[in-house]
Amino acid sequence: MKKIFLAICSTILLISCVGNDKMIVRGSIGKINKVMVIAKISDWTGDVGKEVRNSFGELMVGLPQPEPILSVSQVAPSGFSSMMKASRNILVISEGVDNFSVKNNVYAQPQTIIYVQAKDDAGIIKILQDRKNEIKKIFLDADVQFTQNIFEKDKLDDSQFKTLQNLGLSLTVPDKFKMVDDTGDFLWLRNHLTSGIAKSGSNNILVYTVPLLDETQVADSIVSVRNKIGKKHIPGSKPETMHMITEEAYTPFTFDVEVDGKKAFETRGKWEVKNDFMAGPFVNYTIIDKKNNRLVVVEGFTYAPSVNKRAFLFELEAIAKSIKIK
Repeated sequence: MKKIFLAICSTILLISCVGNDKMIVRGSIGKINKVMVIAKISDWTGDVGKEVRNSFGELMVGLPQPEPILSVSQVAPSGFSSMMKASRNILVISEGVDNFSVKNNVYAQPQTIIYVQAKDDAGIIKILQDRKNEIKKIFLDADVQFTQNIFEKDKLDDSQFKTLQNLGLSLTVPDKFKMVDDTGDFLWLRNHLTSGIAKSGSNNILVYTVPLLDETQVADSIVSVRNKIGKKHIPGSKPETMHMITEEAYTPFTFDVEVDGKKAFETRGKWEVKNDFMAGPFVNYTIIDKKNNRLVVVEGFTYAPSVNKRAFLFELEAIAKSIKIK
């Protein structure tokens, strides 16, 4: 019996470890843009839970329907079971010595766990308030990386697109996207949605460049540039009178970001087809490529009537952020 016990222990150790004593962890589970919060019920139903929901419940700008940036669910520490521990994004809230830390791949892989700890509710709330943008960015960046890794497995061979080759760009795009237009200086890829009530819709990726004239005016010119591109390259059902424009009734939001290690602007808003009834959200990344004295623009827009669009737009964001400038 003792020998059997030792054999079992040895087998467990062998299948649990791989070179350099690294543990093999299981694959994580969970939907994109969702965070599991480990907190006492009394905290969740009180001011701490309210702060979490307010922070994560901020609405994503540019969407026609109200959708939060991140969705959250709560589990009590006593219910944090083995299955729950496989969740990809976890926020652990507890009482103790003030602490804020981030750990990766603790129980599964890929996995991001953020620990927030303070001696009382007021201290926990202060950490959440002071670091809410950082917390959201950590989870969102992890989901972008996760999504890009999935796309990497079944990506298009981007060397087939003359626009990317001419402009010295590369992009990780899943092979479900098909070419609509590839002029050599303008690329349009489209994925027709095939499931649910969104099956008449599509996700779209645009890539092009424009000259860098005045860096201080880049953010203010984004809308006018995309309107010119829409008029030239993205017609409606009647090309002579219909083309894509930035929705005139909705002012887009522009944020400073970094893409491929370069200064860039992220713009979120709504598009529409002039003189028609088609519309939807877009996310635009305008990257300052000083080396080549130009702006590299990669944009995603979706058309999915009557359904929530956060997941579609996030997929396009992950594709856009994969761009590499050679």
